[in-house]
Amino acid sequence: MSGILERLRKGFGKKLVSLHAWNGWIVVILALTGLVLVGGFWRGILGEGRVWIKWLHIVVGIASIMPVLYYLLLAGKHWKQLKDKPAQRANVLIVLGLLLGWFLSGVLLWQFRAVGPRVSNVALVVHDLLTWIGLPYIIYHSLTRVKWLKEPNRRTVKRGDERNADKDALHPAAPQPVYTRRSFIRGAIGAGLAVTIGPSFLKWVGDSLGNLGVGGSQTLDKLIENDANSLVPAPQPLPASSPPLGGGAQGQFRVYTVTPIPTFTNENWSFTIDGLVEKSSKWDWKQFVALKREVQVSDFHCVTGWSVYKNTWEGIKLKDLLKQAGVKASARTVKFYSGDGVYTDTLTLEQADMDDVLVAVMHDGKPIPSDLGGPVRLIVPKMYAYKSVKWLNRIELIEGEHVGYWEQRGYSNDAWV
Repeated sequence: MSGILERLRKGFGKKLVSLHAWNGWIVVILALTGLVLVGGFWRGILGEGRVWIKWLHIVVGIASIMPVLYYLLLAGKHWKQLKDKPAQRANVLIVLGLLLGWFLSGVLLWQFRAVGPRVSNVALVVHDLLTWIGLPYIIYHSLTRVKWLKEPNRRTVKRGDERNADKDALHPAAPQPVYTRRSFIRGAIGAGLAVTIGPSFLKWVGDSLGNLGVGGSQTLDKLIENDANSLVPAPQPLPASSPPLGGGAQGQFRVYTVTPIPTFTNENWSFTIDGLVEKSSKWDWKQFVALKREVQVSDFHCVTGWSVYKNTWEGIKLKDLLKQAGVKASARTVKFYSGDGVYTDTLTLEQADMDDVLVAVMHDGKPIPSDLGGPVRLIVPKMYAYKSVKWLNRIELIEGEHVGYWEQRGYSNDAWV
């Protein structure tokens, strides 16, 4: 074993430089792909390309453990060299902690089906937290270690005697302005990062407290306040919705969309059930909001790892709407259309018959805001949220199969939580 370690440690210095470079490129790739994956703007632009970026992020994330494991084989010798350098030892521990934390939380997110929503929800918060801490730290560390700052002889007073062979050596009595200058530049870089990233970080902290179950009503109230829809009359909550039967949603919705968020008024909104049914129906808003509604409490899980628990939804059971329409014997699939004119998805008739599949018009006793898919959205609690079509305005019964928006782009048609 000692012989193997000796061979691995041969050329120790060059190997450390190489590992540092590899880690740098890995972090850059993970940072760029991660930002693309969470950005709503890119979801619509990239289409199926987003799935490839997701897999690139996963593969590079898994590969990121290899330089760490290799470094651990060299760590004994490196640690001895840093015996009198506590700051550099601390830096090594911080970087190792970030890389291992990213790796472990990333694996849990990758295996979200195996670990379950609660574990993946916590893993997502940890992954985000490490990113908020790690990226600024790495940027700061990289900028403050450039040669211009690391080589003081380039910026300090030199000997006056140019004929001296050691003309680049520092004069023993010379002032050392480089350190003051270096400290100032380091401080300026740190302040710049704090000013640039700080407000977004604080907002993330507030939102993430909701993700961990502390509650997200404040942000939900903000979404309702900014609701772009204008439909009258407003739906009046049933007694079980106000106060909400579930006690109020626990968690924070993340607003994702593949199109600009549509807005609706009484003039441009309607709801249709057609296709292979005995009785096609079309309602305007006043008619639809007058339909008999029920209340349910259910959890809401996104395939990207976050969840919102104990939502009180109020709406019409899908199976009741289908029963009223009269499904023809030739129908096999229920197709859902979003009011954005782009998004579609499906359920089988068996799935549509589940008792908790709801065409919802209210959340926690209030109208569903436009950012969350209102005025009407589908809720399928036992499946990941890409099945819960937002801005729902049409249901069509069809004979064959239909591949939904995200299924066309690589998502599984089997969306069970």
